[in-house]
Amino acid sequence: MPRPATLPVLDWKAIFESGLDYAAWLAAAESGTQRELLVAQHGALSLEPTVAAHLGALPRPVHVVAIAEDWCGDVVRHAPVLQRMAEAGANLKVRIISREQHPEVFVRFLTNGGEAIPKFIFLSERFIECGSWGPMPDACRELIARGKACGDVAAARKKVAVRCEQDAQCREVVAELLHLVDIAVSREP
Repeated sequence: MPRPATLPVLDWKAIFESGLDYAAWLAAAESGTQRELLVAQHGALSLEPTVAAHLGALPRPVHVVAIAEDWCGDVVRHAPVLQRMAEAGANLKVRIISREQHPEVFVRFLTNGGEAIPKFIFLSERFIECGSWGPMPDACRELIARGKACGDVAAARKKVAVRCEQDAQCREVVAELLHLVDIAVSREP
């Protein structure tokens, strides 16, 4: 049997270092309106004390490459969550890249074959890929997939909007991201 195609190895450290930190990314936003929405979302978020303490006690660095662009509603909702988490833990280091900046990265993280952002790629302290998240929580991605399957994506999007309204503090997102942080700091399987 023939071997499957092998994707080129990525230099995750170089990709991470090519990204912008949140403040620089926000300052470079293409849309002032979207920047204001990002600032408002960030300001409205708070982490549970136990989550903040957990992030503050990370024993070693976790690097996150975030593929994000300010025009996207899901980015406006979720990039500030990742930033809040990074603010709570000095060892959670985030850099943001665009799809066009690193197409060789983005093509690896399509959602059901389609382009969707944000995508957060979690890397260990040695820049080993440990997991990814996005563009929305698992339950919301499932709703969209079901909507596509039955031919009613509009109804699925309405259900996603309701879920988001019910979880204004993005606790579901925080839990999923925290799980990936914990994987990236693992010392044993």
